[in-house]
Amino acid sequence: MKDLVRQKLSINVDVMDMLNEQIAREAHSSSIYLAMASWCDHSALNNSAHFFYEQAKEEREHMMKIFKFINDNGGMAYSPEVSNITHEYNSLEEVFESALEQEIGITKSIHNIVLKCRKVNDLTTENFLQWFIKEQMEEEQTMRNALDLFELMGTEGIALKLIDERIPGISE
Repeated sequence: MKDLVRQKLSINVDVMDMLNEQIAREAHSSSIYLAMASWCDHSALNNSAHFFYEQAKEEREHMMKIFKFINDNGGMAYSPEVSNITHEYNSLEEVFESALEQEIGITKSIHNIVLKCRKVNDLTTENFLQWFIKEQMEEEQTMRNALDLFELMGTEGIALKLIDERIPGISE
């Protein structure tokens, strides 16, 4: 029965497996951003904490978008396990550097799925993933905007508080 269901998919089976791996990556990202929000809260960086709570929510929404896409196209989405989340950071700058690395990794993963879609002519999934490609460009730019603040203002004392005050506007 399981093989019959996989044969009636609107999406390629290998692509579906890659999408399930992407679900796990998005869930992992959401948990990483929650840990970052917690670190910022603990460090009295309230705007940065709010920013990362929102990032965690967005990543979960991305995960759910892929989850629903798989199921809507006759596939089976798998609920991921999440582990290996660090809660230790040395600075807010390190938090944003890690966030940028996370976004770059997600972008590469989305691009790999799109390349697979092209290879197997899965136009349905390729079309679906176009939204993610645009979203990832924006996510990376947001993290780079935050890191630019550290370069301009420094990382210590009042500069850190001024950076935290500017975090709500970095995605604009």
